[in-house]
Amino acid sequence: MKNRKFIDIIATVAPTLATALGGPLAGVATRVIAGKLLGKDTASLEDVGAAIINAAPADLVKLKELDVQFKKDMAQAGVQLEKIAADDRGSARDRQVRMKDWTPSILGLAIIIGFFGTLAYIFRFGMPETGAEVLLIMMGALGGMTAQVGNYFFGSSTGSKSKDVTIAQLKGDRP
Repeated sequence: MKNRKFIDIIATVAPTLATALGGPLAGVATRVIAGKLLGKDTASLEDVGAAIINAAPADLVKLKELDVQFKKDMAQAGVQLEKIAADDRGSARDRQVRMKDWTPSILGLAIIIGFFGTLAYIFRFGMPETGAEVLLIMMGALGGMTAQVGNYFFGSSTGSKSKDVTIAQLKGDRP
């Protein structure tokens, strides 16, 4: 399956479902999408991915509508996807502090060095005649991991967005 393309499409069209797919609610999100797009909620993630990659514009509209409904349903159920994600990051950070574990720091540093080292290689020597596709795939993966390292150590902009909404609500403004 063209996993990256599937992820890009769903993140663009249905960001709430994409968040759920990347976390502990992946099974729920898969069943919801499969039920709406494929008519069977027992379809696998691969089937869902293939359906999204080959989706017609009308299917993408259905997916967007499903995303809006999924967000409402999760809010009604008291499930806050970002809170789950934030708690997950927080527990990882807390574990690192409690265990005095250097592994996340070392891995983060290796990822960042790998990303910028590979980027420097490309700027210095250009793209190789063979294996350029592999190098570009690696750069994409390292770029995504570099963003995750930044979010892990410095937080994501999502918390900042939530802060802005909270401040607006406290001031009596509508977000």
